[in-house]
Amino acid sequence: MLRVGSKAACMACRNLVSTNMGVRFRVPLQKLHPLSRAIHHRYSGNSNPQRAPHRTAARYFTSMSRLPMRPPKPPPGSGGRSYQQQRGFWVARLAARLLKLRYILLGSAVGGGYTAKKTYDEWKDMLPDFSEYNWVIPDFVWELSEQIDLDKLAKALPEMEEIAKLLPDLDKIGENFTFLKSLLSSETSGDPPLKATDSSTAATQDASDKQYKKSSDKEKIDQLQEDLLRTQLKYQRMLERLEKENKELRKVVLQKDDKGIHQRKVKKSLIDLYSEVLDILSDYDSNYNTQDHLPRVVVVGDQSAGKTSVLEMIAQARIFPRGSGEMMTRSPVKVTLSEGPHHVAMFKDSGREFDLTKEEDLAALRHEIELRMRKSVREGQTVSTETISLSVKGPGIQRMVLVDLPGVISTVTAGMASDTKETIFSISKAYMQNPNAIILCIQDGSVDAERSIVTDLVSQMDPQGKRTIFVLTKVDLAEKNLASPSRIQQIVEGKLFPMKALGYFAVVTGKGSSGESIDSIKDYEEDFFQNSRLLRDGMLKAHQVTTKNLSLAVSDCFWKMVRESVEQQADVFKASRFNLETEWKNNYPRLRELDRNELYEKAKNEILDEVISLSQVTPQHWESILQKKLWERVSTHVIENIYLPAAQTMDSGTFNTTVDIKLKQWTDKQLPHKALEVAWETLQEEFARFMAEYKGKDQDDIFDKLKEAVKDESIKRHKWNERAMDSLRVIQHNALEDRSITDKPQWDAAIQFMEETLQSRLKDTESVIRDMVGPDWKQRWWNWKNRTPEQHIRNETKNELERLLKLHDDHTAYLANDEVTTVRKNLEGRGVEVDPVLIKDTWHQLYRRHFLQNALSHCNLCKRGFYYYQRHFVDSELECNDVVLFWRIQRMLVITANTLRQQLTNTEVRRLEKNVKEVLDDFGEDMERKSHLITGRRVQLAEDLKKVREIQEKLEAFIEALHKEK
Repeated sequence: MLRVGSKAACMACRNLVSTNMGVRFRVPLQKLHPLSRAIHHRYSGNSNPQRAPHRTAARYFTSMSRLPMRPPKPPPGSGGRSYQQQRGFWVARLAARLLKLRYILLGSAVGGGYTAKKTYDEWKDMLPDFSEYNWVIPDFVWELSEQIDLDKLAKALPEMEEIAKLLPDLDKIGENFTFLKSLLSSETSGDPPLKATDSSTAATQDASDKQYKKSSDKEKIDQLQEDLLRTQLKYQRMLERLEKENKELRKVVLQKDDKGIHQRKVKKSLIDLYSEVLDILSDYDSNYNTQDHLPRVVVVGDQSAGKTSVLEMIAQARIFPRGSGEMMTRSPVKVTLSEGPHHVAMFKDSGREFDLTKEEDLAALRHEIELRMRKSVREGQTVSTETISLSVKGPGIQRMVLVDLPGVISTVTAGMASDTKETIFSISKAYMQNPNAIILCIQDGSVDAERSIVTDLVSQMDPQGKRTIFVLTKVDLAEKNLASPSRIQQIVEGKLFPMKALGYFAVVTGKGSSGESIDSIKDYEEDFFQNSRLLRDGMLKAHQVTTKNLSLAVSDCFWKMVRESVEQQADVFKASRFNLETEWKNNYPRLRELDRNELYEKAKNEILDEVISLSQVTPQHWESILQKKLWERVSTHVIENIYLPAAQTMDSGTFNTTVDIKLKQWTDKQLPHKALEVAWETLQEEFARFMAEYKGKDQDDIFDKLKEAVKDESIKRHKWNERAMDSLRVIQHNALEDRSITDKPQWDAAIQFMEETLQSRLKDTESVIRDMVGPDWKQRWWNWKNRTPEQHIRNETKNELERLLKLHDDHTAYLANDEVTTVRKNLEGRGVEVDPVLIKDTWHQLYRRHFLQNALSHCNLCKRGFYYYQRHFVDSELECNDVVLFWRIQRMLVITANTLRQQLTNTEVRRLEKNVKEVLDDFGEDMERKSHLITGRRVQLAEDLKKVREIQEKLEAFIEALHKEK
């Protein structure tokens, strides 16, 4: 051991202290005392004394501090040098102690920090998991925390004095609990034995004291219960006040966030994403039956059991139509509840928002729901399977999706369809058989439980009660009417019904008046349960009452079911999508996946292109078609009613007068109508022709039924402009008034027109005569045909009348009675019995043929009569008034065709195109008609693919948002 105070020790310490204090004395290591070098190597581990760490000196002086200290003796002759060495040694000792204190503090800090961290982790593990309740405070609240005025928030909170006033007297409660404890212990252990006394008076006094003690104990127990109830009421009022202030604060925060919605991208809430998936599934009709496997809360119950009232209490608004005892819910109503800054409601297919804080908007909403229900019900039915989708937002509303179903009935009454009961059962079963649906079973507490129908139905669909929540309504009436309130306890404990449930609740949804507000109903419900003996006597538990607790429980169950099943359903849709895509690739490899709406848009464009093609028809084509069709329509009237009666007159003056009169009558009454009919038919035929031509040009045959329906509906809607008839009448009248043929080509054209017309009529007349008399001898010989007896009589009558015409070539158009008698007698002389009517009928056709033959001969003569007509020469053989008549008719046809063509190209084609667009727009809005007109496996497969992809995408977005919320 190195002796303290030796020269070597002093030199070693001086060197180490100088190194530690930052002052380096460049003394070679070899000049140190051997023991000092050993100490240096031992504590530094380094041969270089200049590089030794500071901890070397600390360790050395720490070991040195354990040695007994005594003042050093200065060597003789040292003088001031020994004093400096002694001072340096004390500085070294002080530094050693300070270094020791630092490392003690550092070690304590490290150990204490580790111990604190371990204690915090253990305390944190003991806390419950609040991650499921993160939705209570949205993310944007933290973003807006800096914007909230904390001073106002502090002022809104109750003062400590107010809280102290609400707090119970803890000393008094402690005394009561001490007394109750002693009372219970005395009852448990039994009364102590009484001391034996010889006096009977003492025993009697002791018994009376005991009785008095029991009565005082009972009074104290009652007083204790009253104090507990009073304390509970105080806490309840305090909680209500805090909840109200919290609600107002959340509303302010949501309103601030709502103002920033327009400044940033709108982000849909979690419940809105889920509701969109359910809306798509409600419209999705496929063979995979996957639409019923996503969770929703199904509200079922007997008619007038209070289903709608419970739903309104959860939605915090009177949103459904009401009636006294009659069925009001006629179709399923899907209500999506979510939290928002304003209390509003909106339909899925409408952009209007109903402000639920205003009575006029509430009335309008109820009226709209009633109209939609009645519209969805088909003729002859009472209820409908069509779902009405409604969303309700407001502060403090629990997030969930509920479906209100028509009430279950036991008897079909007057005015209902015969299958109403079975239809309601089938609708209820369809929603409840979903294995992930939460069944909210509503039971009327004011009627006998044995009259319930819905409980048996629910127990069939959910025998184990794993997804059923039972709700007993009208508990206030039940408590008043029931002789034994314990029956209510049996119901809410699940002992009266064979049905099992996750939870049982008792609620009050009003006093029976439809004009009550939601707030007044809440107050009435809370007052009832606070004063009810059901809660006071322990028949009901506090968490089993009020619609507020019910909504919280239903929301928790709903989201728990969603989290457990939504990913499984997403996998089902992935498998469905793969199967559908495989089928499309195998059957339609070269076609795009166009759904019904996309195919309709494609067909719409094709039809509009075909309509536009009508404007490309040349004027010559229009006029030739119109002229031809118009003459076919009016030729019979012109020949039979104008030309023939006038031509049978004896002079030209009478002919012209007759023609003018009949043409005027025809123009005023029939001709304009006939012309417009011809024009409209021509437009239809041309439209159909263009559509038929397009059909052959690589057009998709899947559109044939749609195009035909559009064509028929457009033609049905199209009406010709009424003012066109008046202008057309004037034009036709002016055309027929003109008699002046100005040149030879017009004359020749009129003669050709007359000749063609007369030849056509002569051909038709000869055909009629052949049918009357039967085959001639050539046809009988070659075709082995014989005449019938009637044809034989006709043939004999024809021969007799032809002889009469040969004798009287200029005979009139009608036979006289004596001529009919003569012909009849001549035929009877040959053994042919004939009726006078048959004679006149045969004469009409024969004279018609005879007249047309003479008219054709006269037409040939008039070919050279233009010279006489132009110079007004009078020549009986060349009076060509009939040629002038046919020229007037021909000119009228040309002018009418030109006028109709102008109306077609300038007005009617455009109006038809407009009608076609309107029809296409109407068909596009009618999904049922589109489904009927565009059909086939290809269409249905594309529809299923689109729906499945859309559902899968929205489900994935919802699942992603759900994971983020966790």
